[in-house]
Amino acid sequence: MTFEQLQEQLYELQSQFAFQEDLLNQLNAVVVRQQAQIDTLERELLLHRERLLHVLENLPEKAQGSTAIDERPPHY
Repeated sequence: MTFEQLQEQLYELQSQFAFQEDLLNQLNAVVVRQQAQIDTLERELLLHRERLLHVLENLPEKAQGSTAIDERPPHY
């Protein structure tokens, strides 16, 4: 293998490395953004869960024991 061929291979490897490094940085930015979105969604889910539990705990007793299936329609 000649010196020129080695230089060409080295140049090609450096070029590939630079491309891969850039791609890795882009992918890392995506992962960081997605993790931030996941964290936000988890906090929102917890908040909604707490609100739902609060609403369920404060329902009147009659509403807790009966459902629409148990009730007769008004025309009976």
